[in-house]
Amino acid sequence: MSKQPEQKLAQNNTEASGSVIANWVEEEQPRTRLSRHGAASMSTAELLAICLVSGVPGEDAVQLARRLLWEFGGLGGVLAAPLPRLLDIRGVGMAKATLLKAIQELSVRDVESQLSGAQKFEDPSAVAGYLRKRMGSLPHEAFACLFLTAKHEQIGFEILFRGSIDRTHVHAREVLKRGLELNAAAIIVCHNHPSGNTEPSQADIALTRSLSDLLDQVEIRLLDHIVVSTRGWVSLQSRGLI
Repeated sequence: MSKQPEQKLAQNNTEASGSVIANWVEEEQPRTRLSRHGAASMSTAELLAICLVSGVPGEDAVQLARRLLWEFGGLGGVLAAPLPRLLDIRGVGMAKATLLKAIQELSVRDVESQLSGAQKFEDPSAVAGYLRKRMGSLPHEAFACLFLTAKHEQIGFEILFRGSIDRTHVHAREVLKRGLELNAAAIIVCHNHPSGNTEPSQADIALTRSLSDLLDQVEIRLLDHIVVSTRGWVSLQSRGLI
Protein backbone atom coordinates (compact mmCIF):
# COMPACT_ATOMS: atom_id res chain seq x y z
CA MET A 1 0.00 0.00 0.00
CA SER A 2 1.34 3.45 -0.91
CA LYS A 3 2.36 5.67 1.98
CA GLN A 4 2.10 8.87 -0.08
CA PRO A 5 -1.17 10.05 1.58
CA GLU A 6 0.36 9.40 5.02
CA GLN A 7 3.49 11.30 4.06
CA LYS A 8 1.37 14.20 2.76
CA LEU A 9 -0.64 14.25 5.98
CA ALA A 10 2.54 14.34 8.02
CA GLN A 11 3.80 17.25 5.90
CA ASN A 12 0.54 19.15 6.39
CA ASN A 13 0.69 18.56 10.12
CA THR A 14 4.23 19.88 10.21
CA GLU A 15 3.19 23.01 8.31
CA ALA A 16 0.19 23.50 10.58
CA SER A 17 2.25 23.06 13.73
CA GLY A 18 4.58 25.80 12.55
CA SER A 19 1.63 28.17 12.42
CA VAL A 20 0.49 27.53 16.01
CA ILE A 21 1.36 30.25 18.51
CA ALA A 22 1.78 27.63 21.24
CA ASN A 23 5.00 26.63 19.46
CA TRP A 24 6.45 30.13 19.86
CA VAL A 25 8.93 30.99 22.57
CA GLU A 26 6.71 31.50 25.60
CA GLU A 27 7.89 35.07 26.24
CA GLU A 28 6.78 36.08 22.72
CA GLN A 29 3.31 34.52 22.87
CA PRO A 30 0.58 37.23 22.93
CA ARG A 31 -1.18 35.91 26.04
CA THR A 32 2.08 35.70 27.95
CA ARG A 33 3.09 39.21 26.85
CA LEU A 34 -0.28 40.58 27.93
CA SER A 35 -0.18 38.91 31.35
CA ARG A 36 3.37 40.08 32.03
CA HIS A 37 3.46 43.51 30.40
CA GLY A 38 -0.18 44.60 30.09
CA ALA A 39 -2.48 45.09 27.11
CA ALA A 40 -1.15 48.59 26.38
CA SER A 41 2.20 47.11 25.36
CA MET A 42 0.60 44.92 22.69
CA SER A 43 0.12 45.68 19.01
CA THR A 44 -3.40 45.77 17.60
CA ALA A 45 -2.70 42.57 15.65
CA GLU A 46 -1.57 40.76 18.81
CA LEU A 47 -4.66 41.84 20.77
CA LEU A 48 -6.92 40.81 17.91
CA ALA A 49 -5.10 37.48 17.70
CA ILE A 50 -5.94 36.76 21.34
CA CYS A 51 -9.61 37.32 20.52
CA LEU A 52 -9.40 35.09 17.43
CA VAL A 53 -7.87 32.32 19.61
CA SER A 54 -6.42 30.38 16.67
CA GLY A 55 -5.25 30.71 13.12
CA VAL A 56 -5.53 28.39 10.15
CA PRO A 57 -3.09 25.88 8.64
CA GLY A 58 -0.06 27.81 7.46
CA GLU A 59 -1.11 31.01 9.23
CA ASP A 60 -1.04 31.64 12.98
CA ALA A 61 -3.56 33.84 14.79
CA VAL A 62 -1.34 36.94 14.60
CA GLN A 63 -0.91 36.51 10.84
CA LEU A 64 -4.65 36.02 10.47
CA ALA A 65 -5.25 39.17 12.53
CA ARG A 66 -2.88 41.17 10.31
CA ARG A 67 -4.69 39.91 7.21
CA LEU A 68 -8.04 40.98 8.65
CA LEU A 69 -6.71 44.42 9.56
CA TRP A 70 -5.36 44.86 6.04
CA GLU A 71 -8.53 43.51 4.40
CA PHE A 72 -10.85 45.87 6.31
CA GLY A 73 -8.57 48.89 6.61
CA GLY A 74 -8.04 48.73 10.36
CA LEU A 75 -9.66 47.59 13.57
CA GLY A 76 -12.77 49.72 13.14
CA GLY A 77 -13.44 48.13 9.79
CA VAL A 78 -12.97 44.61 11.16
CA LEU A 79 -15.41 45.15 14.01
CA ALA A 80 -17.97 47.00 11.87
CA ALA A 81 -17.93 44.44 9.06
CA PRO A 82 -21.29 42.68 8.60
CA LEU A 83 -21.40 39.08 9.76
CA PRO A 84 -21.76 37.64 6.21
CA ARG A 85 -18.71 39.63 5.07
CA LEU A 86 -16.61 38.25 7.94
CA LEU A 87 -17.70 34.72 7.13
CA ASP A 88 -16.41 35.21 3.58
CA ILE A 89 -12.87 35.55 4.92
CA ARG A 90 -10.73 32.42 4.88
CA GLY A 91 -10.13 31.24 8.43
CA VAL A 92 -13.07 33.13 9.96
CA GLY A 93 -15.87 30.77 10.92
CA MET A 94 -19.05 31.47 12.84
CA ALA A 95 -17.30 31.33 16.24
CA LYS A 96 -14.71 33.98 15.33
CA ALA A 97 -17.20 36.16 13.43
CA THR A 98 -19.78 36.24 16.22
CA LEU A 99 -17.08 36.94 18.80
CA LEU A 100 -15.92 39.96 16.77
CA LYS A 101 -19.49 41.26 16.52
CA ALA A 102 -19.93 40.79 20.28
CA ILE A 103 -16.73 42.77 20.94
CA GLN A 104 -17.99 45.57 18.70
CA GLU A 105 -21.34 45.77 20.46
CA LEU A 106 -19.74 45.77 23.91
CA SER A 107 -17.43 48.59 22.82
CA VAL A 108 -20.36 50.64 21.53
CA ARG A 109 -22.41 50.03 24.68
CA ASP A 110 -19.50 51.17 26.84
CA VAL A 111 -19.46 54.50 24.99
CA GLU A 112 -23.26 54.63 25.08
CA SER A 113 -23.23 54.26 28.87
CA GLN A 114 -21.08 57.38 29.10
CA LEU A 115 -23.90 59.33 27.46
CA SER A 116 -26.33 58.50 30.27
CA GLY A 117 -26.18 62.05 31.64
CA ALA A 118 -28.62 64.33 29.85
CA GLN A 119 -25.99 67.04 29.38
CA LYS A 120 -23.87 64.65 27.31
CA PHE A 121 -26.40 64.76 24.46
CA GLU A 122 -25.80 68.49 24.25
CA ASP A 123 -22.08 67.89 23.69
CA PRO A 124 -21.51 67.24 19.96
CA SER A 125 -18.09 65.64 20.54
CA ALA A 126 -19.48 63.11 23.05
CA VAL A 127 -22.40 62.21 20.77
CA ALA A 128 -20.14 62.02 17.72
CA GLY A 129 -17.80 59.59 19.49
CA TYR A 130 -20.70 57.25 20.08
CA LEU A 131 -22.13 57.64 16.56
CA ARG A 132 -18.75 57.03 14.96
CA LYS A 133 -18.56 53.68 16.75
CA ARG A 134 -22.07 52.84 15.61
CA MET A 135 -21.80 54.00 12.00
CA GLY A 136 -18.39 55.43 11.11
CA SER A 137 -17.03 52.26 9.51
CA LEU A 138 -20.13 51.12 7.64
CA PRO A 139 -19.28 50.34 3.99
CA HIS A 140 -22.58 51.84 2.79
CA GLU A 141 -24.28 55.13 3.57
CA ALA A 142 -26.93 55.02 6.28
CA PHE A 143 -29.14 57.50 8.12
CA ALA A 144 -29.93 57.10 11.82
CA CYS A 145 -31.75 58.84 14.65
CA LEU A 146 -31.14 59.20 18.37
CA PHE A 147 -34.55 59.68 19.96
CA LEU A 148 -34.55 61.63 23.26
CA THR A 149 -36.95 62.66 25.99
CA ALA A 150 -37.67 66.26 26.97
CA LYS A 151 -34.78 65.94 29.48
CA HIS A 152 -32.51 64.68 26.70
CA GLU A 153 -32.39 61.14 28.02
CA GLN A 154 -32.02 58.47 25.37
CA ILE A 155 -35.10 56.59 24.24
CA GLY A 156 -33.38 54.67 21.48
CA PHE A 157 -31.05 54.62 18.51
CA GLU A 158 -32.28 53.37 15.13
CA ILE A 159 -30.88 53.21 11.61
CA LEU A 160 -33.90 54.18 9.54
CA PHE A 161 -32.49 54.22 6.03
CA ARG A 162 -29.70 52.40 4.23
CA GLY A 163 -28.38 53.39 0.85
CA SER A 164 -25.63 52.75 -1.65
CA ILE A 165 -22.00 53.61 -1.05
CA ASP A 166 -22.56 57.28 -1.87
CA ARG A 167 -26.15 58.20 -1.02
CA THR A 168 -29.26 57.27 0.88
CA HIS A 169 -32.86 58.27 0.35
CA VAL A 170 -34.19 59.89 3.52
CA HIS A 171 -37.89 60.43 3.93
CA ALA A 172 -38.43 63.20 6.47
CA ARG A 173 -41.98 62.11 7.21
CA GLU A 174 -40.73 58.66 8.25
CA VAL A 175 -38.43 60.32 10.79
CA LEU A 176 -41.41 62.34 12.03
CA LYS A 177 -43.62 59.25 12.23
CA ARG A 178 -41.05 57.29 14.23
CA GLY A 179 -40.47 60.22 16.56
CA LEU A 180 -44.18 60.40 17.33
CA GLU A 181 -44.39 56.63 17.85
CA LEU A 182 -41.62 56.82 20.46
CA ASN A 183 -43.02 60.00 22.01
CA ALA A 184 -39.68 61.71 21.46
CA ALA A 185 -39.25 65.37 22.42
CA ALA A 186 -35.89 65.77 20.68
CA ILE A 187 -33.93 64.03 17.96
CA ILE A 188 -30.32 63.93 16.83
CA VAL A 189 -29.89 62.63 13.29
CA CYS A 190 -26.74 61.20 11.83
CA HIS A 191 -25.45 59.80 8.60
CA ASN A 192 -22.09 58.43 7.53
CA HIS A 193 -19.86 59.15 4.56
CA PRO A 194 -18.04 55.95 3.51
CA SER A 195 -15.64 58.07 1.45
CA GLY A 196 -14.14 59.41 4.69
CA ASN A 197 -14.92 63.04 3.81
CA THR A 198 -17.28 64.38 6.48
CA GLU A 199 -17.96 67.73 4.80
CA PRO A 200 -21.77 68.08 4.57
CA SER A 201 -23.17 68.51 1.09
CA GLN A 202 -25.75 71.10 0.08
CA ALA A 203 -28.28 68.25 0.01
CA ASP A 204 -27.35 67.39 3.62
CA ILE A 205 -27.91 71.00 4.69
CA ALA A 206 -31.22 71.26 2.82
CA LEU A 207 -32.46 68.00 4.35
CA THR A 208 -31.50 69.18 7.83
CA ARG A 209 -33.41 72.43 7.51
CA SER A 210 -36.52 70.84 6.03
CA LEU A 211 -36.47 68.12 8.69
CA SER A 212 -36.11 70.72 11.45
CA ASP A 213 -39.08 72.70 10.09
CA LEU A 214 -41.21 69.55 9.86
CA LEU A 215 -40.38 68.38 13.40
CA ASP A 216 -41.06 71.86 14.79
CA GLN A 217 -44.67 71.49 13.68
CA VAL A 218 -45.20 68.71 16.25
CA GLU A 219 -42.91 70.23 18.89
CA ILE A 220 -40.03 67.81 18.39
CA ARG A 221 -36.71 69.61 18.47
CA LEU A 222 -33.92 68.66 16.07
CA LEU A 223 -30.83 69.08 18.23
CA ASP A 224 -28.19 68.25 15.66
CA HIS A 225 -27.26 66.51 12.44
CA ILE A 226 -23.86 64.83 12.69
CA VAL A 227 -21.91 63.47 9.74
CA VAL A 228 -19.42 60.74 10.66
CA SER A 229 -16.73 58.66 8.98
CA THR A 230 -13.67 56.66 9.94
CA ARG A 231 -11.66 59.90 9.80
CA GLY A 232 -13.78 62.27 11.86
CA TRP A 233 -17.12 64.04 12.22
CA VAL A 234 -18.93 67.31 11.58
CA SER A 235 -21.80 68.80 13.60
CA LEU A 236 -24.18 70.94 11.55
CA GLN A 237 -25.48 72.51 14.76
CA SER A 238 -21.96 73.61 15.72
CA ARG A 239 -21.63 75.25 12.31
CA GLY A 240 -24.86 77.18 12.79
CA LEU A 241 -26.64 75.30 10.02
CA ILE A 242 -29.68 74.35 12.15
